[in-house]
Amino acid sequence: MASSRVTQGKKLSLWGRIKRLALTDVGALVRGFKAADIEAMERVLLEADFGVSATTELVDLLEGEVRRGRLKSEDDLKHAIVDRVAAMLAAPQDPAVLARPTAGPTVLLVMGVNGTGKTTTVAKLAARYRRQGDAVLLVAADTYRAGAIDQLKTWADRIGVPCVSGASGGDPAAVAFDGLEAAIARGASLVIIDTAGRLHTQEGLMEELRKVGRVVGRKIAGAPHEAFLVLDGTVGQNAVQQARLFTQAIPPTGLVITKLDGTARGGAVVALRRELAVPIRFLGLGEGLDDLAPFDARRFAEELVEAGTDD
Repeated sequence: MASSRVTQGKKLSLWGRIKRLALTDVGALVRGFKAADIEAMERVLLEADFGVSATTELVDLLEGEVRRGRLKSEDDLKHAIVDRVAAMLAAPQDPAVLARPTAGPTVLLVMGVNGTGKTTTVAKLAARYRRQGDAVLLVAADTYRAGAIDQLKTWADRIGVPCVSGASGGDPAAVAFDGLEAAIARGASLVIIDTAGRLHTQEGLMEELRKVGRVVGRKIAGAPHEAFLVLDGTVGQNAVQQARLFTQAIPPTGLVITKLDGTARGGAVVALRRELAVPIRFLGLGEGLDDLAPFDARRFAEELVEAGTDD
């Protein structure tokens, strides 16, 4: 599996920052954490965008384990952080396996704010599942963003899959309906709908998203079978707020976190998983079609904590 590339270069690792600021002397693990040690650890985690809830849970766990004498060395403490972060991020199933109906095409709705890499993510998903044997059909229902339709058509041509689209500025729900009709007629096994990118604060556009959900549900029972929310991993806690509001329109079944190829703020991924109780399905690692990795909680936790340098 491709590396999540949480950090690059020689930036001080999360563990390095915790060690430098919280483990201020060799006796810290023997005597227990002082208030200043705890505050320093909390500050490091908050600066890494873990959020208040995840930070509190992690620090309380570590403080208790140190007090009980269960963490006796720096390695013990580091491994405990990795273990707990991995547990926070864990999902109950294989993240790349889609929920499938008993008959007819699987409908995957992809939503998110403009600029998150949403349309490119649609293309990456199409390429992945086509390689796995799906007959994929793309639906360009992002009708409000200039160039979005042409962008998806270009990707579709490159991948070698059909793409249904409508007029720029047209009704996204109508395009989605036409796409499902085409999918049924052509015998497609997977329909991926690129919904209109929107600001999460624009209620009119969020209602359009709800309408798309209602229309596809009337056309195909149980649709959308999956709804992926694409979030920019570089925006930190703003991604949590975006996700909460999208959830009010169409509850996501999974998150795709993009732009983690050049950021050390991976704690936002922990905050998202903790706050939303929605599994992380994929990480976007770059602009290429293959730059989409199924989420591996353990590997991500290890890279988040250890990537960089401890010097």
